[in-house]
Amino acid sequence: MEKSERIVRYTADQLDEMLRRGESQTDWARVDAMTEEELEASIDVEEEGEFDLSNGWPGIPGPKQEVTICLDADIIEWFKAQGGDYQRRMNDVLRDHVAARMRQQVLAAAGRARG
Repeated sequence: MEKSERIVRYTADQLDEMLRRGESQTDWARVDAMTEEELEASIDVEEEGEFDLSNGWPGIPGPKQEVTICLDADIIEWFKAQGGDYQRRMNDVLRDHVAARMRQQVLAAAGRARG
């Protein structure tokens, strides 16, 4: 059976409303009754793959902060030309850059510690 490539996004309020209406398809009682070992064993690594911790961010991102920033017009136009929600995509690019720099810093610190 082929996996669906359809990704759906919901806000926390939408999810709360869906749960209130009983729309959850998860058997939470069954999940709650499982031990950590049973949960780990239930993950189909072949289908799901290993979780790459190097790309993870601990916790839930905090609220957005509004700032004023001056960017080159060609940069803004390029992002806008890629379709709607250009500000989210700009944020994603900045987040990827920060994550890459953080990985470099961790690796550099580990190298200094070894040596």
